[in-house]
Amino acid sequence: MTTQLRRTLWGINVGIALAHIGNYVYFPLLVSNLGVAYSGFWAGFVMFLTYVGRLTSTFSYEGLSQRIGVRGGIIAGVAVEALALWGMGFVHGVAAYSVLAFFVGFGSGMSFPGLKNILSTFPEADRPKAFSSFQMACQLGAIGGALIGGLFVHLSMAVLFSTVFALFAVYCLAAVFVIPADTAPADTAGAPAAKAPLFSLAVLKGIRLGGGGRYFVLSSVFWLLSISFLVGIPLHMQEYVKGLPISMPFWITGITLLVLQFPVLRLLNRHLQPGQVMAVGFAAMTAAYLLFGAGRSAVWVILGCFVVVFGDILFTPSFDLWVAKQMPRENLSRAMGSMHFFRSFGNMVGTLAAGALYDLARTTGLPGLNWYVVAVIAIGCALFSLAGARRTAEPAPVEPAREPAAAQAA
Repeated sequence: MTTQLRRTLWGINVGIALAHIGNYVYFPLLVSNLGVAYSGFWAGFVMFLTYVGRLTSTFSYEGLSQRIGVRGGIIAGVAVEALALWGMGFVHGVAAYSVLAFFVGFGSGMSFPGLKNILSTFPEADRPKAFSSFQMACQLGAIGGALIGGLFVHLSMAVLFSTVFALFAVYCLAAVFVIPADTAPADTAGAPAAKAPLFSLAVLKGIRLGGGGRYFVLSSVFWLLSISFLVGIPLHMQEYVKGLPISMPFWITGITLLVLQFPVLRLLNRHLQPGQVMAVGFAAMTAAYLLFGAGRSAVWVILGCFVVVFGDILFTPSFDLWVAKQMPRENLSRAMGSMHFFRSFGNMVGTLAAGALYDLARTTGLPGLNWYVVAVIAIGCALFSLAGARRTAEPAPVEPAREPAAAQAA
């Protein structure tokens, strides 16, 4: 890896680590506070709006990145996210939080796929290290944020979100000074690439759902399951495990992922097909959600946290590498936008469902019902992954759909 690539990777990893520190400082506290002040549904609804914002940004990502460059898109996205988070410290009511949550998500939807886009342009031999270190930076940030978050429990929301704003401001500066400016795509003749529209639904046609395309759909369900934990566990802790810090599950999962990700993923990839590896991850999520539902004490929560993290360990890095390998370099912007679309859609549905299912479990007098529902979905995904592994040893390449000439000219 060249000196320039190392510098770029260092800047990206520092920035994303700071972002995750900020996210895991405020996320559990905001969900818990909204759940107490309003309900599980409204807590989920505010987080749902962040993913509506992320989903919306996927329709503008390619056009904006072509006009201002991938680096410019990252800087603009981080700035929008930072300002919206700062505003959260000074507003009241679900409506105000919801509007700001949308812009938090929109900014994230511009910056996060931009970072993945840059990593995907690294030489193929350097990509595994780049993606692995990126994932590690995310987890170190999540652990740090979860540990630091406990210091803000008794402080005002203004102090909390001003601190988060400061972290994102440093993240923005890292993007300005470390990520190279020459990341805007160009055609083979060296001229600027044909401009995509500023708002386009082409991302919906960018992936054909044949062969390996089923993994994109599966990824959407994975993120639905993953966000069910992120939204559901602070509400669960507030109701049933009040003796422990609300952020505790997040530093347990973060430390577990950090320690086990590389050895477990390497071991399973050596002996299993991709579909089988993902099936193991979904099976672990099933077991964890059954633990949360069956036992509502601290011991059951801690055990579940150690198990649920295997979903992230086994699914996320494999999927990133698969997309980078299958997609041609010139289509990476659209591929990353498509990948982010499926992720955002799963998270969007999952946040709303998690809060609603929590309220349903309480109103029906069936504690744990919300966890049992997502456990059933997880075991269905595990069986689907196994069926796919039996059909083919490797996922077929995903071909970008060609747009009509008139659409390209526009």
